[in-house]
Amino acid sequence: MRRLKAIRRWFGRRFGYARLVCVVLLIGIAALRVMDPAPVQELRVRTFDTFQLIEPRKKTARPVTIVDIDEKSLADPRLGQWPWPRTRIAEIVTNLTRLGAVVIAFDAVFAEPDRLNPDIAADTFGNLDEEMRARLRQLPSNDSILAEAIRNSRVVLGESGGPNVRADLNEKLPVTGLAMLGEAPQRFMFEFVGLLRNVPVLEEAAAGRGLFTIRPERDGIVRRVPMMMVAQGVTMPSLTFEMLRVASGAGTILIKTDQAGIKSLGVKGFTIPTDLNGQLWIRYARRDPSIYVPAIDVLEGRVAPEKIAGKLILIGTSSIGLNDIKTTPVTPAMPGVEIHAQVLESALTGDVVSQPNYGIGIEFFAALIMGLLVVAFAPKFGPVTLVVVGGMFASVLIGTSWYFYSQHRLLIDFTYPLMSTTAIYLTLVFSAFVRELHQRRQIRSQFVQYMSPALVEQLANAPERLVLGGEEREMTIMFSDMRGFTAISETYKRDPQGLTQLMNRFLTPLTNAILARKGYIDKYMGDAIMAFWNAPLDDKQHHLNACDAALDMLERVDELNQEREQEAQEGGHVYVPLNIGVGLNTGSCVVGNMGSDLKFNYSVLGDSVNLAARLEGQSKEYGFPIIVGSKTALEVKEKFAILELDFIMVKGKKEPEVIYAIAGREDVAQSGRFQRLRNLTIEMLACYRGRDWDGALAAIERGRKTDEAQTLQYLYRLYEARIRAFQKEPPPQDWDGAFALTTK
Repeated sequence: MRRLKAIRRWFGRRFGYARLVCVVLLIGIAALRVMDPAPVQELRVRTFDTFQLIEPRKKTARPVTIVDIDEKSLADPRLGQWPWPRTRIAEIVTNLTRLGAVVIAFDAVFAEPDRLNPDIAADTFGNLDEEMRARLRQLPSNDSILAEAIRNSRVVLGESGGPNVRADLNEKLPVTGLAMLGEAPQRFMFEFVGLLRNVPVLEEAAAGRGLFTIRPERDGIVRRVPMMMVAQGVTMPSLTFEMLRVASGAGTILIKTDQAGIKSLGVKGFTIPTDLNGQLWIRYARRDPSIYVPAIDVLEGRVAPEKIAGKLILIGTSSIGLNDIKTTPVTPAMPGVEIHAQVLESALTGDVVSQPNYGIGIEFFAALIMGLLVVAFAPKFGPVTLVVVGGMFASVLIGTSWYFYSQHRLLIDFTYPLMSTTAIYLTLVFSAFVRELHQRRQIRSQFVQYMSPALVEQLANAPERLVLGGEEREMTIMFSDMRGFTAISETYKRDPQGLTQLMNRFLTPLTNAILARKGYIDKYMGDAIMAFWNAPLDDKQHHLNACDAALDMLERVDELNQEREQEAQEGGHVYVPLNIGVGLNTGSCVVGNMGSDLKFNYSVLGDSVNLAARLEGQSKEYGFPIIVGSKTALEVKEKFAILELDFIMVKGKKEPEVIYAIAGREDVAQSGRFQRLRNLTIEMLACYRGRDWDGALAAIERGRKTDEAQTLQYLYRLYEARIRAFQKEPPPQDWDGAFALTTK
């Protein structure tokens, strides 16, 4: 035992335990790279994204044209909404073939018979005599007309793999021939449980069939496209690779594999390197509007012949409404059909990137050499020297990776050796820090009996601030909340960082509006804000300031929506407006430090706070973004356009409350339009509370004719529904006009 301790002490002095930990860490990180979990993959592909942004593919040729089912085509009344009749599609195919298209492919699937087939129309349309129905049934189907156009051309039909739809594989539909060299490739391919195919008459007429399924990576970015996949047990090429096969006239696709996975795919004249799963790394170019041709122009013969002749044609959509917009390393919004075009351009021009099988060997070797050098020499270097040497190593790694990418189109990852070396270096730094901390503790233990610790400065200067409790004040409380936050957040499922940025962008102007009007932010609750006035500083105008702040918030949200709408138009993505509801109430509250002995916040409590929260929740029901309690309304009625809304019994309270809406500032209050609407609303409420249902409905009808902007449509609709219910079942005799809310 004594000998073992001596050996341990000698090892610690000679080498240090930190170095042993670093060697173990080096082995562990190597194992992590072999397992290659999703976070490691994401870090690696982000590096390749940066390379693509720095040097995107430069177009030397444009062998592909996209026939675009765009907004212009969909808006044409002669075509109408998608899907169009198959006869229209047949016209497009025929026109493209006549103009000299080499291969035509559909980035869409015709999974069901055309709903406008004559035989379906004969069974569906009413008011047809039997002679007309018989004549319709004798006409050729739209699907057969499209099939004939496909048969007279070279067309590749798109199919889709997925989990929910399964094809009837009992039908002997044609499939692409495969030849394999090496290991069986199917076990390396992406597999889909289901397969969505086209109607059989189209499948039989087509020259080829391919999957147009695109698999975004975990962060929603499309970097790689599977070129061979297994869908419902059928091995199928991608849409683009099938186009290359048909264009080359090849009968089969050659798949080369080794024990690690798929190496390449080939047809006559083309060999494409892939990753181990048969995916092609796309070398992206910037978006190219020049390769798009509107579908309506093809139908009407307005396309320049050189746009079609000798080209591979993809028929797809850039319309936002058809939901085929993807994110790529070089463009935040690119139609899926253009991604297929990028694959074809890369393959046809030979400008493709690949991740070679030997790349991981280079990564391991670099990580091992650099890790051992750091373990051996880092403890001997000073901080400045270590930073300089580390920067040199990082530059060499990044430069080597960039060289392989820019000169040879090879993806060699430098993040793994850099991450490995950084982790080892940080371990050594942490070890040195722990040693120094231990030494300092030893020094403190020696001198603690001679020195006393200093008091906490805040407690020394104002210890009363740490006392729990508060004071009673009259205050104005605000609650605001974003309307439809759940629906908005769903649009950011694949971009949580984008949702965070949106919330910061949304809450910042609202916060500024509150602070500019002397308000105090109590807390943020997700997309909601709680604020109050007249504490901790006195504010005699707290009612006015709170109402001004609420109107300022609406104005700032409108400005933000204008900016976002412009950004959406420029970026080609969906615009969803932001709206808020605000509740204000004035009353007596307790304000101060509240919480526990360990943690507390400066906050406010009271019945008036609860009512403000309830009012905010009712803003959507009444159709006004700002709803205030009676005391707030009475204090500010000379400065704002105040409109009485209701006499309500809030859930959890015994006394009813008259509530009001703030429709604007003094200029709105003085306008003739607002005064007329307010008088009609007062008349309607008086009739309603006096049980004069017909009079109240008449006032509502006059109000609707006066309210051209439909500001009060929600309010009128709400009261109309109540009155109709009371006409069927009158309220009790002791009814005082109050309406009891059933929800908070």
